Amino acid sequence: MSQRKTAIVTGSATGVGAATALLLAQRGYDVLINYSKSEREARDAEAACRAAGADTLLLRGDVADDAACRALVAAAVGRWQRLDALVNNAGVTTFAGGGNWDAIDAQAFHSIVGVNALGTFQMVRAAAPHLRSARGAIVNVSSIAGSLGIGSSVPYIASKGAVNAMTLHFARALAPQVRVNAVCPGLITTRWFVDGIGQQGFEKIKASYEQTTPLQTAASAEDVADAVVWLIDGARTTTGELLLLDAGRHLGGTVPVPPRG
Repeated sequence: MSQRKTAIVTGSATGVGAATALLLAQRGYDVLINYSKSEREARDAEAACRAAGADTLLLRGDVADDAACRALVAAAVGRWQRLDALVNNAGVTTFAGGGNWDAIDAQAFHSIVGVNALGTFQMVRAAAPHLRSARGAIVNVSSIAGSLGIGSSVPYIASKGAVNAMTLHFARALAPQVRVNAVCPGLITTRWFVDGIGQQGFEKIKASYEQTTPLQTAASAEDVADAVVWLIDGARTTTGELLLLDAGRHLGGTVPVPPRG
């Protein structure tokens, strides 16, 4: 059995996932890097974790597929004979805007919920026995969309609301061996948003967000990773927490997300 702690970070090729994997590696964890499409970026993320001293695994897998979730967990446990942390970061959306309901069909709704909500459940189910043995921790990367009912699209809002509710359920069901928490960021300055709404749209949203939030700032991927790793590696008495990382957005007001184009 490895003497180092180990973690699975889903969707860890870029953005928050990559930043979280790297920070865990820097804290002495061995890390499984997971991706569904971005192989080149995933290899870069793996190389950064290795440079930080971690042993790594790199596996492609769509968390909407239960067999893929079980394979990720089996690979980590097979390599290191333990699993101490699970970060459910993989997520998708369609940038339709919260009010553009006609832009959402059933397939898009099912696809988004399948990754964001069902994928979270499937990863927790597969990992739970090993996390119990290690007295480990789970952090679900959610969104203020699930807390405030605002966001890129209705299915995204619904999926993150489900993640928040499941976080509370998992925290009860897996106690006392496993702590389960969620982080709920607002606007994050990552490629994910830029790719979704375009550079011009992103700059407009960012300016509005920074003008209207109490702390007048958006989060970086590293800001979110700091909170995730604190909930994993510290926060000994914290479970069932939905940690809002929104610069105070929840204190009032909303920022609409425009459709692409």
